[in-house]
Amino acid sequence: MTVPVHGVARTLIISPNWIGDAVMAQPLLRLLREQHPERPIDVLAPAWVAPVWRAMREVDTVLEAPFRHGALQLGERRQYARMLRERGYADAYVLPNTLKFALIPWLAGIPRRVGYKGEMRYGLLNVIHHDNPEAPRPMVSFYAALAEEPRKDVPPPSALPRPALSVAEERMAQVLSRVGLRMDKRLVVFAPGAEFGSAKRWPTAHFAELARTIQQTHGEAQIALLGSGKDKDVCDEIAALAPGVRNLAGVTALDEAVAVIARADAVVSNDSGLLHIASALNRPIIAIYGPTDPNHAPPFSDVCTSLYLALECAPCRQRECPLGHHRCMREISAGMVWEPLQAMIKGR
Repeated sequence: MTVPVHGVARTLIISPNWIGDAVMAQPLLRLLREQHPERPIDVLAPAWVAPVWRAMREVDTVLEAPFRHGALQLGERRQYARMLRERGYADAYVLPNTLKFALIPWLAGIPRRVGYKGEMRYGLLNVIHHDNPEAPRPMVSFYAALAEEPRKDVPPPSALPRPALSVAEERMAQVLSRVGLRMDKRLVVFAPGAEFGSAKRWPTAHFAELARTIQQTHGEAQIALLGSGKDKDVCDEIAALAPGVRNLAGVTALDEAVAVIARADAVVSNDSGLLHIASALNRPIIAIYGPTDPNHAPPFSDVCTSLYLALECAPCRQRECPLGHHRCMREISAGMVWEPLQAMIKGR
């Protein structure tokens, strides 16, 4: 019989691979904590997502997954499962829909294994939920439903806890100082990247025009561009068109980007992981949607505006514009973003 760590049964969460999905799964953890306040919650997550989980109060321990993205690595998973068995988990919640992630809690002998059917995971999971791919529910509801027994009627996101992350002010000050920003000046953050594909990116010329408008109206304001190293070329284009913006793409680790966003007076973002981080930090947000549905993964900040043209071809949910015109993003002008943004900046 497995002996739990410190004599206490634990819960294991197997993280999605996307940053935004990890953020939107946080209400699930809050519901589980309410059900079992005595039960520590561990999260098994890829290294690139782990900093998001570390910013959640409900998480006791983050275990960084040693597996290569997309690889089965059955032997490695079996070996890792032996380690998990020693930690004494009472239950596991498998958030990705793939077969290989459902293998881990099964191999670890965790008695209650919860998740969506996904890739025909009968047997590997023993509490199986179902979702309708023709009418997908909002992601917060999708994950939060796992806290209850399987059922068809699921509470809307408005009836659930909101995603919430926290960053200490000392950490904000430390990171801002390192990247050359000041705590005592207005800070507007742009998140111009989108890991999913170029279709979700608002044009760089629009970001640059918006930056110049902010500079002309609020000369003292700091404008920071955030993103991974993959977003550096896009951010370089914006910086070349709007001298004076601070290009931090590829300069900040994810936990540092979280700290910068936590200090922001306003955030302008495509539908990306950084958008959902800003939402969970309750920052004022302008969210720009084109090929994706804003109702599927909306921001939850107290102050937020979602811009979406709802063209006849949208939401196509494609990585690249299948029609080649990218109108859903291109026709959202800098002026359309500036209108709600200026009130956010003034209300600092």
